[in-house]
Amino acid sequence: MRAILLSGAFALFVSLLGTRVAINQFRRLGLGQQIRDDGPTSHHTKLGTPTMGGVVIILATVGGYFVAKLITMSAPTGSALLLLFLFVGLGAVGFLDDYIKIARQRSLGLRSKAKMIGQTVVALIFGGLALSPWLEDENGLTPASRHISFIRDWEGVALPTIVVMGLIWLIVIAASNGVNLTDGLDGLAAGASMMVFGAYMLVNIWQNNQSCASDSLDEANVSLCYQVRDPLDLAVLAAALTGACFGFLWWNASPAAIFMGDTGSLALGGAVAGLAVLTRTELLLVILGGLFVLETVSVMLQVTTFKVTKRLTGTGRRVFRIAPIHHHFEMLGWEQVTVTIRFWIISGICVAAGLGIFYAEWVSGIG
Repeated sequence: MRAILLSGAFALFVSLLGTRVAINQFRRLGLGQQIRDDGPTSHHTKLGTPTMGGVVIILATVGGYFVAKLITMSAPTGSALLLLFLFVGLGAVGFLDDYIKIARQRSLGLRSKAKMIGQTVVALIFGGLALSPWLEDENGLTPASRHISFIRDWEGVALPTIVVMGLIWLIVIAASNGVNLTDGLDGLAAGASMMVFGAYMLVNIWQNNQSCASDSLDEANVSLCYQVRDPLDLAVLAAALTGACFGFLWWNASPAAIFMGDTGSLALGGAVAGLAVLTRTELLLVILGGLFVLETVSVMLQVTTFKVTKRLTGTGRRVFRIAPIHHHFEMLGWEQVTVTIRFWIISGICVAAGLGIFYAEWVSGIG
């Protein structure tokens, strides 16, 4: 528990102070945000605002985790290192995307295919290592499961490796792009991600207390224990992610003095996906990350409707004035702050529902 507190506190401190330093340095270097031409006109005032603030989030998270491990004199676990790989790897893809935007002075960075290739390579390496017998612990657990998981593994026939790899790829791509789409208003993605990481910290603590590998587990609850590798260390990393987002939000809240860019949004989305896979709560992520799902579905619905109606009638029709959906409400006249706060509320409801379902499953099992 001490490592969790240390990790979160250090990441918060580094993110809070480091972001201030990054704002000054990025301004001096001219690392400013480019604005999409088809977006709300109110966003044009943000042109030139320092971006790539995700670099600070990544450094704060990695620093918070390793400082906590150093102070508590405990070794990093395979699960945490895998999550860090996914987090930093996708952050690197996002950094390249941001750099191209700035260097070429345009709102589009990497081509969609190039970005997808980068995300896919990182996701498949993560999935392959997470399923590798090289990372089995003394109880024979690998970081990722070969079963479909909601709150815990659904026992039955183990899925073929290629199917599991496909599912891990899908979760990583969906989550990273979901957070990326959400990152369109000041503080929206940082605040929502902070809630999700806080929830996973609680989930990991609970899984550790009720771990099947625990010697202190109540015999009456053995059937409800969690087959998760390294849940406590994942809680340490989730705390660092929560603290890093919290500190960054101080400067990213409206009016934002800095943006996280794709460097931050892809990294945070990867961390969300990694936590879902490593805690064996993949399907629960749909509820915990409900806001990210809403944002992604809005874009999919917009694009599909436009293409289908254009093919049938010759004139493409749109469901929303603009997608993702948070921009739709801006076009309706809502203030940016109003949209952000109300979407935070939606995210909070989703997180509360996810945690409630997670705990209710355990309570109903012992009742």
